[in-house]
Amino acid sequence: MNDRYEAGYGDDQYGGEDQYEIVGYDDYGRPVYQQVPSRPPQQQSYDPYGRQQGYAQGGYDTGQQQPIPPAYDPYGQQGAPYDPYGTGGHDPYGQAAAGGQQPRGTEQTAYIPQQTGPDTPPQQRSRPRPPEEPDAQAPPAGPERQEAGEEEQFAFVEEPDGESEDVIDWLKFTENRTERREEARRRARGRIIALGVVLALVVTGGVGYLWYAGKLPGVSSPGSATGTTVAAGAQKRDVIVVHLHNTGKRDTSTVLLVDNATTKRGTTVLLPNSLALTDDSGTTTTLAKSVDDDGSSGTRDQLDTVLGTDIQGTWRLDTPYLQNLVELVGNIEIDTDTDVPDPDAKKRGSAPLVHQGKAQTLSGKMAVAYATYRGPGETENAQLARFGQVMQGALRKLSSDPSAATTTVQTLAQILDPPLTDKDLGTFLAKLADLAKGGKYRTVPLPVQTDGTLTAGTSDSVVKDVLGGTAKSPDAGSAVRVAVQNATGAKDDTEKARVTLLGGGFGFIEGGTASGAEAASEVVYSDAADKQNAAEVAKTLGLPAGSVTKGAVSSGADVLVVLGQDYRPGTS
Repeated sequence: MNDRYEAGYGDDQYGGEDQYEIVGYDDYGRPVYQQVPSRPPQQQSYDPYGRQQGYAQGGYDTGQQQPIPPAYDPYGQQGAPYDPYGTGGHDPYGQAAAGGQQPRGTEQTAYIPQQTGPDTPPQQRSRPRPPEEPDAQAPPAGPERQEAGEEEQFAFVEEPDGESEDVIDWLKFTENRTERREEARRRARGRIIALGVVLALVVTGGVGYLWYAGKLPGVSSPGSATGTTVAAGAQKRDVIVVHLHNTGKRDTSTVLLVDNATTKRGTTVLLPNSLALTDDSGTTTTLAKSVDDDGSSGTRDQLDTVLGTDIQGTWRLDTPYLQNLVELVGNIEIDTDTDVPDPDAKKRGSAPLVHQGKAQTLSGKMAVAYATYRGPGETENAQLARFGQVMQGALRKLSSDPSAATTTVQTLAQILDPPLTDKDLGTFLAKLADLAKGGKYRTVPLPVQTDGTLTAGTSDSVVKDVLGGTAKSPDAGSAVRVAVQNATGAKDDTEKARVTLLGGGFGFIEGGTASGAEAASEVVYSDAADKQNAAEVAKTLGLPAGSVTKGAVSSGADVLVVLGQDYRPGTS
């Protein structure tokens, strides 16, 4: 530890350097040095190398100073051994190096010199500080000498530093504030990310809904783009035919209820009574006549043949049951297009039962009156459209729950035509009710020609797109269609005329019964091309040639025959 450093100051009174020795270590493990008192010069000892060294000889202090030539010092130092730290040579026990008592007035405070690395050149190493003056103020944390008896000890006293505590508090405050700022930033980032996720979900859900509803410009939803992804014929449909029987006037109205499970759309198709059908015998007939003569199963099969569809069941709905249905669902609300008089009113000019207007609430009786009403000069299509309105209004009020809808059907206490059951009908109506409530339901008429037949141009929009079938009307050129209206007063004459016409190769169409008897028969044609056909019909039925005349012919027929009392069956 006695490394040699440059000398230049700190020489004692005898011309030598001060010496230092380790007296202990501070709290940081650094050595603490004390200056060793200088000794008086001693007599020169013999140097076998011819050099003179200044050191005390004999160990006795004579009190005399003798000049001793200085020995060679490689660092340019002369005199006593070199004190590298300039601590003043204090003895940790308060005694001089030679055993003498050092005067108290010359005491030096222990000093920790600045240390350098062992590789630092001597000329660059720090010089030891000179001993402080006796009246110099000691460092705040320096050692104090304490005297116990004749021995002196050093004690290190650390004074509290208020500024250090303030610095520590400031550092803690700064650190806490920084942590709080970082935590606030993290929370802000978390909120921004969560908000972004929520916005993305909302936007995605909104776009998906608009796409599904077909409200995105230039994009069609699966429900609106009918047949684009799935061919119309390959779509899954459930179809039931409904025949409304007006028990008061003994006429019928027919509609098809369609549930398209592929496009999730519901439709009511209005079928006019003049729709031409073909029965099992090949006879051309009308929808109205088929319902009266062939019953439910026969009409259903004929509709399947003409429309190319597959009807699962037939629901015969007499007007009393329609009234009960509307009352069970709690009345209906529809837009009426005309005033409807009360059929039970005994005085003319009484207030109408149903008023024309928007969002009119109809009870069961009012709904039946509106569904069966046909005003003066109106076609049957006007009455059929009102029946379609009532059906759609009832579906909107019917429960969408299959069990509840089935209960409603069972409450009607109807006897359904096989194979349709209460559960089947209730489940089917519940599906349509759900579509009607969601705005995915519509009512469309089936267009037909004047002769009751279907063409691709007039019927593809309904037959192909809605029903998924192909129009197969009876061939118009296969036979001359003759409509027969009985005005003889004898009901059997109609059937006799039918047999006669079919035997003659003509097609037969039921024209109903006239309100009163007619004396003379008539054979009417409307197109000049059918004049010859009319003459052949008169001849076949045994009617005079003068009975042939030009006039209006009922829809779906080429020739109209009005049988009068001059008709004699079997005379042709």
